[in-house]
Amino acid sequence: MSVSSTEGVSPGLLALANTSSTGSTSGTQDHDTFLQLLVAQLRYQDPMNPTDSTQLMAQNAQYTALEKMQDVADGVQQLLSVQMSFGAAGMIGRQVSWTDSGGVKQTGVATGVSFPGTGPVLTVNGADVPVASVTSVTTPPSTSTPSSTPSSTSA
Repeated sequence: MSVSSTEGVSPGLLALANTSSTGSTSGTQDHDTFLQLLVAQLRYQDPMNPTDSTQLMAQNAQYTALEKMQDVADGVQQLLSVQMSFGAAGMIGRQVSWTDSGGVKQTGVATGVSFPGTGPVLTVNGADVPVASVTSVTTPPSTSTPSSTPSSTSA
């Protein structure tokens, strides 16, 4: 039984496709790994049955498409993060409800927002509330006192 050189290298490419790059360093490492696999494939190919150049081009095109899809996914993640930040800032002055770690429903008016690495966190009644745990946002009830109308005196 013989195994062609492309079949011997393909699992490496599939493993590459299943990993996600989280930055330029890992993207560079993925590119280096791909090139190492490509060189190994060329080095160990059967001289009597060389690898078809169209297969090499197809693998290169697949890898390039994978890189571009990862770039798009990274951009969407950044966009989502910015959108969540703007949404959290829009909750300031609003009444929010959330379920705390003990399973108790809490309600209060958001007075501030911070942006740690884990995602936006609201300040409500002095407590930190992750935006992800907010279950509803409403307009706070009016707390103004009813104004008294001046009485008219008749003469």
